[in-house]
Amino acid sequence: MSTIFSYYVSRHFLISFLAVFSIFLGLIFLFDVIELLRRASGHEEIGLSAVLKMGILKLPFLGQQAFPFAVLFGGMAAFWRLTRNSELIVARAAGVSAWQILMPVLGVSFILGLLQIGALNPLASAFLTKFDRLSSSYFKGQSSLLALSSAGLWLRQANAENQSVIHATRLKLLNDAIHLKDVTIFVYEGADQYRKRISAETAELEDGFWHMRNVWIHERERELPERRSEFWLETDITLNNINETFAAPETLSFWDLPDFIDNLDKAGFSALRHRLYWHSLLAAPLLLCAMVLIAATFTLKQSQRSSTSYLIVGGIMSGFLLFFFSDVVSALGLRESIPVVLAAWTPSGVSALLGLAMVFHLEDG
Repeated sequence: MSTIFSYYVSRHFLISFLAVFSIFLGLIFLFDVIELLRRASGHEEIGLSAVLKMGILKLPFLGQQAFPFAVLFGGMAAFWRLTRNSELIVARAAGVSAWQILMPVLGVSFILGLLQIGALNPLASAFLTKFDRLSSSYFKGQSSLLALSSAGLWLRQANAENQSVIHATRLKLLNDAIHLKDVTIFVYEGADQYRKRISAETAELEDGFWHMRNVWIHERERELPERRSEFWLETDITLNNINETFAAPETLSFWDLPDFIDNLDKAGFSALRHRLYWHSLLAAPLLLCAMVLIAATFTLKQSQRSSTSYLIVGGIMSGFLLFFFSDVVSALGLRESIPVVLAAWTPSGVSALLGLAMVFHLEDG
């Protein structure tokens, strides 16, 4: 097929995809802001500007979820328009096969998949992290934050009077208990007025307290530190808080997830959800190519007199079945009924095989 025709078809697909994706983003933003306004109705301190800011911060993540469906409906719109204008009909009558028509579009969709995991996902994860912080602060009144890196564990806890920043070089999960080693706690009055530093050999999270052993307390007003064998520091952090923080792979970019998974494994925490999410991102380009194949089966043979109802119903049903199937397989993966890699790649693989079978039938059947 000529380069000019390939470019022409690819340009139509890309324009349709961008138009559909923009419509999806507008609708998602509208409904999300309405939901945030509903949640903020009982909080007088949350204004419209804060709600709009939170809606914008969450939009890239929600847009990432809509990416495959934008490719599906964008592909259907592009192929349908080219068929209705008789351009694809003339091309096929001239000997151009469906595969030759689809190859440039598949190439564009594969590139879009790479852009999704390489550019959109890091942006979405960074914005979602900020959204979660604002949501926890505004709606839940929580101010505890946690980060796990190669340098160890970082925690921040706060109450009405002061806040504390906790660092530990190593942590261990044993019998549903958190054990920290080489602990340093910086205690502040208010937001930023330093009060004291607490150094401990170990710390264990108990009910409402950090139980520390072999402790040195460095007060701001004292020249010499105070030595204690044990010390208890009040906290509102629980094991569930930490687990919930770890169970948010969407707040980590595609590039940071492998290191974070390694840190979770070393700390003794489960990284099942993070592995599933990371492999799902890896499968995104294949899923987008599958959406193009499915879109082609509903549109390439549509004549000028064909009704659009078949096109619309077929697209909606395909999107619904894909969404339902992905959720079921992901749930099986999280329950470890099937391997994580299989759970992540099955929706993309099955969709691609189904699309290939339908295009083969369309071309040769």
